[in-house]
Amino acid sequence: MTRRVRALLVLGLAALPLTACGRKARPVAPELRAPQAVVDLGAVVRESVIELTWTLPDRRADNTRLRGLAQARVFRVDDAGAGEPKPALLDDGRIAGYAEVATIRLDVPAPQVQGRRVTVTDQRGLAAGRRYTYVVLTGDAFGRISAPSRRASITFIAAAEPPTGLTAAAGDAEVRLSWGPPARLADGGTPTGEITYEILRAPAADAPFAPLLPAPAAALSLTDRALENDHTYYYVVRAVRRLQGATAYGAATSPVAGTPRDTTPPSAPANLVAIPSEGSVRLSWSPSPEADLVGYVVYRAAPGAEFARVGSTRAPTTAFTDRDVPSGGQRYVVTAFDGAARPNESAPSNEARVTVP
Repeated sequence: MTRRVRALLVLGLAALPLTACGRKARPVAPELRAPQAVVDLGAVVRESVIELTWTLPDRRADNTRLRGLAQARVFRVDDAGAGEPKPALLDDGRIAGYAEVATIRLDVPAPQVQGRRVTVTDQRGLAAGRRYTYVVLTGDAFGRISAPSRRASITFIAAAEPPTGLTAAAGDAEVRLSWGPPARLADGGTPTGEITYEILRAPAADAPFAPLLPAPAAALSLTDRALENDHTYYYVVRAVRRLQGATAYGAATSPVAGTPRDTTPPSAPANLVAIPSEGSVRLSWSPSPEADLVGYVVYRAAPGAEFARVGSTRAPTTAFTDRDVPSGGQRYVVTAFDGAARPNESAPSNEARVTVP
């Protein structure tokens, strides 16, 4: 084979498509391997700070699984609130014209991070009436940085003081709460704007509080229903102030406790019948229908005397024999009682009268 033919053969093989196993994929552009941008950055005023929350991305820009997320950085700019906030432009790993106000490491446990949710507070140099705009960047362990998050802007306003006079009145499977409006703002001013209320409940004294409603309510009272009787619940309420598009959550009240009680007695037994014999009386009656019924109490009285308890039965028994009964006239009634921690007793049944031989 001549040298010219050999060279042509080599060139022809080089032009064939590569189909062998282990073929390398085309390189991916670095910007496609960066984390996706944060899409749900939010901001609210909470007492005297601005609270930011967002969800960490779990995908890269090319939609592949993201592993090794290393940090999140928060940038801020403030202005008087006129017009659109400053645009968020990435410039050499920073947001142009914004100041970096927080960095959260994500490769070690951090108190600001719960699962993929991040909560960060900013209190540096906040001034009432100024608009603060925030942007978040995330980065992986290789130094690749996401695109800027959506901007979150909020005007810093004073939160309201706690509502006044919170009380809790327990009922049957419910707790009725009531309170008064806040007297002042946290800065001493008079409350203005829209004031609503966030009601929170904890199932134990050492448990965290969680909102009862999906959104704050305007009313100054709430009845928390479908509760477990004889279990103590704890409540706090905070005022939520809205003004100029900003939302400010005030400090919560001191906790109050409520313990619902079953206060509803069973219905009275019916159709009480008494059959006397020498020294005894056999009683029977129709049952009370309640699901929490536990039993019945039998009472006896001589004519003109007060009724006294002479025995009891456990449901579903609806008969009782009263023994060692003195001869002469006797009166009987039966009541039903339930299984509450403090049992509720029904009204008496119809009265049955007999004469014992």
